[in-house]
Amino acid sequence: MSFSIEGKTAIVTGAANGVGLAIARHFAAKGANVMFADIDEARLAEEVGDSDKSETMRYFAGDLREKLTLANLLSATLDAFDRVDILVNGSRQMIETDPMSMDDDSVETLLNQNLMTALRLSQLVARRMIKQGKDQEEGQLGAIVNLSSIAARRTHPQLMGYSVSCAALDQMTRSMAVALAPKRIRVNALAFGSVMSSSLKDTLKEHREYRGNIEEHTPLGRIAAAEELAEAVQFLCSDSAKFLTGQIMTVDGGRTLLDPVTAPAH
Repeated sequence: MSFSIEGKTAIVTGAANGVGLAIARHFAAKGANVMFADIDEARLAEEVGDSDKSETMRYFAGDLREKLTLANLLSATLDAFDRVDILVNGSRQMIETDPMSMDDDSVETLLNQNLMTALRLSQLVARRMIKQGKDQEEGQLGAIVNLSSIAARRTHPQLMGYSVSCAALDQMTRSMAVALAPKRIRVNALAFGSVMSSSLKDTLKEHREYRGNIEEHTPLGRIAAAEELAEAVQFLCSDSAKFLTGQIMTVDGGRTLLDPVTAPAH
């Protein structure tokens, strides 16, 4: 079995911090060409450095909710690396929502950020993968991985909008997997639980009691490191997963096996 992604070109969105950044860094360390994409240009420049001097790492800054921005992202990737083999849709947002508020536009915001951005970019990248592989008779032409959440299967009313957007993303993953299977493009998702991201670190500083609560509701008794998710994503993009598509891989330390409705959502 080979988990190698060496020489592949990957676009990773949400790559300025957290899980997206961990994945982009991990891919680069494993020999892939990586386009780090996010809206936070200052953070991207800080993480990637002088991208003009790097042969394997570049960054693209822009509002990925805009269709033109997505087209420009793909163009920038092709200009830098000539092709794209992997897409990781890691640009996500979490907002607390009130399920009883009919004028709460947070649900629409989350659907646009967490679902539509991934859908539009996947469509663009898939078309490119098909075009560049027109003369390739065997093997996969590309892999797409969507970052989802166990919130898609749990019931936390205060995170209704986020949960709905993740559930929709999971269904999009399955639908696109079937549609793109004849084109030899695989589409999977990674649904994860609590990860020691920058946002969770900030939350734990304000609410120290949350750590114990998370660990109590996680059979493995700890919070995941972002690098652990990066390794799982690498597997999904590698030839070792070449017969795996349309799946929602859960990486949560066993939390969904026993997490009750009343447990905090962090």
